Amino acid sequence: MKFLVTTLLLGFCHSVIAQNPIVQTKYTADPAPMVYNDTVYLYTSHDEDDAFGFKMKDWLLYTSTDMVNWTDHGVVASLKDFKWVNTDNGAWAPQCVARNGKFYLYCPMPNGMGMGVLVADSPYGPFKDPIGKPLVKNSGEDIDPTVLIDDDGQAYLYWGNPNLWYVKLNEDMISLAGPVTKDSSMAKVKGSPDPFHYQEGPWVWKRNGIYYMAYASTCCPEGIGYATAKSPVGPWKYGGMIMDGDQRSSGNHPGIIDYKGKSYVFGFNHLLRMKTMSKHHERRSVSVKELKYNPDGSIQKLPFWTSEGVKRVGTINPYNKVQAETIAYSEGLKTEMVTEWERYQPYNRGRVIADRVIVTSINNGDYIKVQGVNFSKGIKSLDVSVAALYGGKIEVRTGTINGPLLGVVNITGSGEGDVWKTVTTPMKSVKGIQDLYFVFKGNNDLFYFDWWQFH
Repeated sequence: MKFLVTTLLLGFCHSVIAQNPIVQTKYTADPAPMVYNDTVYLYTSHDEDDAFGFKMKDWLLYTSTDMVNWTDHGVVASLKDFKWVNTDNGAWAPQCVARNGKFYLYCPMPNGMGMGVLVADSPYGPFKDPIGKPLVKNSGEDIDPTVLIDDDGQAYLYWGNPNLWYVKLNEDMISLAGPVTKDSSMAKVKGSPDPFHYQEGPWVWKRNGIYYMAYASTCCPEGIGYATAKSPVGPWKYGGMIMDGDQRSSGNHPGIIDYKGKSYVFGFNHLLRMKTMSKHHERRSVSVKELKYNPDGSIQKLPFWTSEGVKRVGTINPYNKVQAETIAYSEGLKTEMVTEWERYQPYNRGRVIADRVIVTSINNGDYIKVQGVNFSKGIKSLDVSVAALYGGKIEVRTGTINGPLLGVVNITGSGEGDVWKTVTTPMKSVKGIQDLYFVFKGNNDLFYFDWWQFH
């Protein structure tokens, strides 16, 4: 599917502002960011390209060190990882947290099957089910988990639609340390006012001694509200709206982090979906905005998600290998996980070398934008790793999609789409921090693109 991009979305020369949505090669929702070792790990749910209602089978992972270029790591877990789950649709909003060198991915299941937990030794996985059953199976409200590890080491799991629930976790993060409790301060009481307008999607964090609970507000459309407390178990006090609901998106789901001295709120909109269809379908796209606090700890209100994202807080080193699926913005492209095989002789497959995420569906006029590339040493040549049935060209430009041309990479077809080769091409030299565009020319399904590196 080709996403039509307006002039507004084409970006700015040497820009520092990112573009929303932050992922264009897939439909993503329910953002769950985690900061670990100076990197943002963004776990998301995933709407299938042909979804009309909710069609969600797995969870994806993206990473960034500058908040504008996001690297696609593909599927990090799926419903198939839970042997006790009897459906392949319903991979709803997750959250991942790190503790004691391990990573815990909390996942809700549809149809009242409860919530499970997966564990890995790396934020990239592989994630495994350590208990073989639901961690929580309380009611039909068991969705949208969020986790807080307090300063004293006590961990809390929160969740729920349309009420907020919580339970203490043991240090192992895979067993309960107390009773499941419905929060009384936010609980909906028939015939009584509902000042919180809580609906679902809670996200909890602590800042300067204040506990915060952001959430998707009463549907529909959903905005993002928040509450504060002096204790991790309340009572909660309504704080206001971080973002009002808007008819352009029925849902919302907050994910909030601090990173490199700034605070950020993630959510989702329908900007990509609306470029190709007017009728509403559940094909959502994650966006991000900077979050700002007032001196008293209250949160400044934001407008609804727009195409303008956040400021870049880092640069890309072009002299290292950069994955082609590291993207600030793109048009028309898709990404997918493929398996590379070792070949002992033509037409025979040997052992698996690696699974890798690559850029696919490359057609004439499509492009990749990489923001803030630091050409501190100038350049002489460019290596690209490609596999090509038919071949084509890559125009390498700076500044804008029609900006100065550094060179043209000519890729000849090999007749085999899974044989990878490195193509080296001389480039005009450029210095300084540049926005880089790879603009693809040729026919349809030109080639597959794995990585690039300047010399």
